[in-house]
Amino acid sequence: MYTSGVERPSSYQRRSKMKSFITNTLSDFFFEYETPRQVLVRNKRVGVVCRLIQLGVLAYIIGWVFIYEKGYQSSDTAVGSVLTKMKGVGYTNVTGEERIWDVADFVFPVQGDSSFVVMTNYIMTQGQKIDKCSEPPNSKNRCSSDADCEGRSERTGDGHMTGKCLVNTTKMCEVLAWCPVEDDGNIPEYVRSLKMMLTLYSPALLMSAENFTLFIKNTINFPAYGVTRCNLVEGIDNQYIRSCLYDPKTSPLCPIFRLGDLVQLSGFNFAAIAKVGGAIGIIIDWTCNLDHDQSDCKPIYSFHGLYGNPDETDTARASVGYNFRYAKHYMEDKQEKRTLLKVFGIRFDIIVRSVATKFDIIPTLTAIGSGVGIFGVATVVCDLILLYLLPKREFYNNMKFKVTETMEKEPLDEFKSEKEVSKE
Repeated sequence: MYTSGVERPSSYQRRSKMKSFITNTLSDFFFEYETPRQVLVRNKRVGVVCRLIQLGVLAYIIGWVFIYEKGYQSSDTAVGSVLTKMKGVGYTNVTGEERIWDVADFVFPVQGDSSFVVMTNYIMTQGQKIDKCSEPPNSKNRCSSDADCEGRSERTGDGHMTGKCLVNTTKMCEVLAWCPVEDDGNIPEYVRSLKMMLTLYSPALLMSAENFTLFIKNTINFPAYGVTRCNLVEGIDNQYIRSCLYDPKTSPLCPIFRLGDLVQLSGFNFAAIAKVGGAIGIIIDWTCNLDHDQSDCKPIYSFHGLYGNPDETDTARASVGYNFRYAKHYMEDKQEKRTLLKVFGIRFDIIVRSVATKFDIIPTLTAIGSGVGIFGVATVVCDLILLYLLPKREFYNNMKFKVTETMEKEPLDEFKSEKEVSKE
């Protein structure tokens, strides 16, 4: 039998070498420290570029991240509620019929929501009852024979057609409806004079709404910080509320607003918007820095006209203004009747925007860590200049990178560490 010239290591030797390899590896991992090699380059141009980049990064971290964006703070949005209360009395005299309107009549809904409508104009149809009558003169359902009035209900009609054409009277279709039907063809509208470049207005029936007042009570809570604030801030007591009226310069914290002032501050004309209605947005902005005293957390009011601007150049636009209908039902001589009102009004939408910020160690450390990481940009740029742009790039390349020869391990010593190979 022939044997190989190289003796195979016994299993005991293999286990011993493996144990030694594992021990050396763990020892190197726990008890040795490696640090990157650093090369000090004395080059004015590269040094200036490096410092300029670092200065720019430092300015970005301090100026933008910490001062402007306040990266050392966490933020929270508030939950809250808005309560409103209108006050005022209106008077109308239509064809000799005097009427008094109070908040129960001209505010919809009456519960004091953050979105509500104040009636400024109306068309009233009294004494309606279910009967057969003619369509109003401004209706599209004109007819010349009964065939034009087949029994159907038009989407824009006032009732169900009976199949009869009133040829001898109104030349309109007869309908089963709440009669007399509403005639809203005579809505008081503004008249634009293109030649004189003037807009003429006939007064709305409730022009007195201009002097109505609106009281707003807004309470918010920032749950993350346990802070609750109300727009009735420090210094606003019962005596102050009885006499104050909001003014952006002299009384910016007064929670009582005159409707005429609201419309004017929104950029609209009250006489025009009261005619056919519109919408006004009231913004209550709470931007609070809770690193300061809580008393500095105060609301800022702003007003925006949403729609209803009579000065728009598009005179053919659809759905001008804002209106809706509601009815008051009653019984008379054992017959149900109603009074129908087509209400033109100003819709007010109160929108609360809130954000609170406060120092927090977590975003602070995150911002600092991000800034330290960005400092590495200077190293990358300077390395690119040294290794690829400067005339002595080969010299700098040799100084930065150390290339070692590759050594092959002996076949029988496959578990030897590199340190053992270097010692032999």
